[in-house]
Amino acid sequence: MKKFLLTITLMGCGYFANAQQYALFGTRTMFDAFENVSQKSFTLDSSRKFSSNFFLPNFGANSANIGEAAYSIRKLTQEGVNDTRNLPLGTGAINHFYLNSNVYVATFRLFKSYKYQKEIGLAWQVRTDSHIDYTNETLAIFDNYDRFPTATPLNGIFNTKGYQQSYHQFSFTYRENYNKRLAFGLKASVLSGILYNKLDITSSSLRVNPALNSLDITFNGNYASNFSDTDEINKNTFFPNFKNPGLSLSFGTNYTTKKGLFLMANVKDLGFIWWRSGTINNSINNRTTTLNELNDESSNNNQEIRDIFLGGPSGKFLAATNAKFDVYVSRRYGFYKPALVVSKNLFYKGGDIAFVNTIIYNNFSASVTPVYNLNNILMIGLQGKYQTPNFELFAGTDNLFSTFNQARGIYNKTADVGTGPNGASVYMGVGIKFGNVVNHPQFSDVIPGINDQQEGSFFKNLFSIFKRK
Repeated sequence: MKKFLLTITLMGCGYFANAQQYALFGTRTMFDAFENVSQKSFTLDSSRKFSSNFFLPNFGANSANIGEAAYSIRKLTQEGVNDTRNLPLGTGAINHFYLNSNVYVATFRLFKSYKYQKEIGLAWQVRTDSHIDYTNETLAIFDNYDRFPTATPLNGIFNTKGYQQSYHQFSFTYRENYNKRLAFGLKASVLSGILYNKLDITSSSLRVNPALNSLDITFNGNYASNFSDTDEINKNTFFPNFKNPGLSLSFGTNYTTKKGLFLMANVKDLGFIWWRSGTINNSINNRTTTLNELNDESSNNNQEIRDIFLGGPSGKFLAATNAKFDVYVSRRYGFYKPALVVSKNLFYKGGDIAFVNTIIYNNFSASVTPVYNLNNILMIGLQGKYQTPNFELFAGTDNLFSTFNQARGIYNKTADVGTGPNGASVYMGVGIKFGNVVNHPQFSDVIPGINDQQEGSFFKNLFSIFKRK
């Protein structure tokens, strides 16, 4: 029972603190250009024509837990022990746990045309977005049911809401300069769903009967998933097969003022996935089960709990991707570059306000980024970057102190490290450019797009259509 419940509870986890490597915004790295689609990544007279990560690491992952269960989660993750003896019960407190990741498996980008500074890119990403809101009692029942009052119905103690969605994203990006100050870009993606798991328990109750060594549990709510058995998840699950297809679109613009103020806005990953292969969409209406012989590992309790959630009919459903709207403003003052980022989720909870402080020395830079999450989370990010016109290497964290404490606690196998919300965040990336140098016309015999007269500007042609209408 515990194994299955813990699986469906923690597979759908995440409370969107939304940190997304803000220190890389405005850097013209390959990551910046793929995430902020109007951004350029090639430098005339210096960069070579093509760029790729050559399957080298380019990823970011964030997780955190907030609430009264912070110490119990720290105990679980750092010592491997589920100990909820000090977790208060009956308070109605809600905890929030989040996990999200973005991995660029492969990238390729080319400088297409000198005129309009056109760039085209292809990318393969694997993304995960997830969150869960859960009660103290949901965690405590995995530890010891003896902590709960006996012979008294306990209502609402397992009310849990959360989801997890993982998918492959295959993208085509295009950007160009509209004029010397204004640029536009877009990113069109085909998606292949990997895993989906959503749990929404709207009402619940528990009655402990110690005389019979049994529990009566009742649930109301909904459970949706694309697998009916955790044993079905294997390495083949994670290969793209498009059994659960989807689409998404990103578009953005940037503008540089005469005084050097850089403004950028993006709508990111606006799309959906059609989950239709092996799916379950189960309405749970006053489903009650009695769990007997609680201390007997050979009992059928696990199967009885599974039947509550998995016993419903199959059903295809659409799920929105975690679309965001970002606004970025920056200006460089010599070696110092401050920037402000405001990011808001469009369909799910979460949003950030980040203040990026970057110190630049030759090809090296270091950034310190305080981030305030709209769900009352404060984080401090730290990043180091080495970047030339043809090579880039960066690494950082969006949550410095929690990551340090989590790593130290795991290393020392103790939960007595760190206080407050616990979590971890890490990201890094590599990009390499190769091929001919993209020069100005007067300096090169090979000039991509210098005679680009027939194709012209994609966005000027697009806007002229709307003007004619």
